[in-house]
Amino acid sequence: MDGTGKVWLAGAGPGDAGLLTVRTRELIERADIIVYDALISAEILSLIPPEKEVVNVGKRAGRHLVPQDEINEILLREAKKGRKVLRLKGGDPFVFGRGGEELELLAEHQVPFEIVPGITSAAAVPAYAGIPVTHRDYASSLHIVTGHPRQGGSETIDYASLAKGKGTLVFLMGITTMEAILNGLMEEGLDRDTPAAVIESGTLAGQRRVVSVAGRLADEARRAGVKPPAVIVVGDVCTLSDRFHWAEDRPLGGKQILVTRPRQSSSALAGKLRALGAQVIELPSIATKAISPNTALQRGMKQFGTRAAQEWLLFTSPAGVRIFFEQMTELKMDMRHMLGGPAQVKVGAIGSATERALKGYGILADVVPDVYCAARLGEAVAAHAMPGSKVTVVRAVSGSEELLPPLLKAGLDVDDIPLYETVYEAHEQIKEKIEDLFEQGQIDAVTFTSASTVKGFVHTMDRLDFHKIYAVCIGEQTAAEAEKYRMHVSVAKEASIESMTACMLENLGTKER
Repeated sequence: MDGTGKVWLAGAGPGDAGLLTVRTRELIERADIIVYDALISAEILSLIPPEKEVVNVGKRAGRHLVPQDEINEILLREAKKGRKVLRLKGGDPFVFGRGGEELELLAEHQVPFEIVPGITSAAAVPAYAGIPVTHRDYASSLHIVTGHPRQGGSETIDYASLAKGKGTLVFLMGITTMEAILNGLMEEGLDRDTPAAVIESGTLAGQRRVVSVAGRLADEARRAGVKPPAVIVVGDVCTLSDRFHWAEDRPLGGKQILVTRPRQSSSALAGKLRALGAQVIELPSIATKAISPNTALQRGMKQFGTRAAQEWLLFTSPAGVRIFFEQMTELKMDMRHMLGGPAQVKVGAIGSATERALKGYGILADVVPDVYCAARLGEAVAAHAMPGSKVTVVRAVSGSEELLPPLLKAGLDVDDIPLYETVYEAHEQIKEKIEDLFEQGQIDAVTFTSASTVKGFVHTMDRLDFHKIYAVCIGEQTAAEAEKYRMHVSVAKEASIESMTACMLENLGTKER
């Protein structure tokens, strides 16, 4: 059909963003519109670019935000507009995900579609609890059963066949009917001392496991307050959990951390925290918008290297480094011309991240203060610069007022050139979910790498009670901004991702907040 778009029916896995398939990650970037379910985790939702159109159809057992037939119509309607539609479903779309029902209407109208399988919670959730669903010494077969009968229909579980088998039984969506399920199995001959387990919020930071036996599991789960989503496992393999558990044993296992950052920068911090076992929600709270055309930059760079015996170029962020060199390309200015003048050229960077960004362009900073702070950069350059030196600062429009006074006090000639504006991100598609997590006490820390990221976070999450937030900050200026909102603050010893990570390893889980 000419003009018809396409639908990708993709499984997002059980919640841990590390279990997303490469294909699904790619489709999140490419899709025109994303239609997602309630079980899609905040971590995965945070990977959706903020400019994407999203539709939350929020299906949960007994509480359907959007009825199934309406979801089917949404997919059809959007595809007929010629759009690339990503239908993002928890787990695998064909393992009790009603994926087949969603394809029927598309097939009837000859709308192109593709299936992208996802990692099913039936295997992943037990694995994260240290339970292999098969093992040559314990179970050679696996039976996956829905514990949620069709609405208005009767239960169809064949307890007799399941009880007689020697395989592992995995029940999905069965937490509200767990007692009936276990009783049904025992009535058909299952030994009440058969090992059994229930895992709540599997693969996520809030994962909990209760390991018992079939005759006592329901009572123990009730006492523990286990809630959906949860997976029930019945079989001898459950005994291996005590030996094979691993997810919560990682240094930051069981912790959920919100990482704020500029939208244009990739988050090395998020990667390090995930490697340590944390679940990470990435929230780009600010974006940088280059000033273009930038006549002040063009004029300053044309004269650069010719105005004094020594000229300094100062950078106050990795974003500033990137935008500066992008602007040089846009202005068709050759760095050899700038550096080839009679002046001795020196470069200053506010911290190690900015220093690394400069190295990426083949520039080694001459001055990097020992503390990530605008005032310290100004003091360090003032101490190193020759008398009468020309200093050009390229930075954000709303740069720190503490940078210039030490330079001016030293009698240096300063040119402060605005390079970019900082704008705040909205993130309406994930805002409500993050607010719910904060209210439930499920976010352990928020990281900030600049005062601007604090401002962007506060602007976006304006309904939060900020004094309950534990903030890990890259430097004192960032911490000062967080303290304005009465956040509980820890400051990294050095202005680096490695130091922020070390700060969290040292404090997270022991700090009262």
